[in-house]
Amino acid sequence: MTRRLQIGELAAASGITRDALRYYERKGLLPRSWRTTGGFREYEGAAVDRVRFIKQAQSHGLTLREIRDLVSHQADAGRTRCRHVRELLARKLTQLEMRRRELDAFSETLREYLEMCDRALQARSGAECPVVENLGRARGK
Repeated sequence: MTRRLQIGELAAASGITRDALRYYERKGLLPRSWRTTGGFREYEGAAVDRVRFIKQAQSHGLTLREIRDLVSHQADAGRTRCRHVRELLARKLTQLEMRRRELDAFSETLREYLEMCDRALQARSGAECPVVENLGRARGK
């Protein structure tokens, strides 16, 4: 049997706060903790790996809801689990690709604005910033 960790030990081992651990538990990201006779939360040692996975998945753009969906299928068997995970990953990939297209379009707009600024600064005129004027016209439409 693996050693159980009290909430403070899990917080220290995983690098997140006790409040975050309680929140993860409430949201179904972590299995319910056991309680000691004194009422303290205790977690299986594997909870450290689970918390690390949650933080890594968050850093790569998954929401807590998506992470919960991923970890909630651990009890599913083989193909069923794989089907659920695949659906989630396919949805996320579609969202990321759409976001990338939006960012590419915005990057192009910023490049155009940068060129407008460069031309205005090279002209050395006392005119207003063309980007500000352009944005003001767009807002006034």
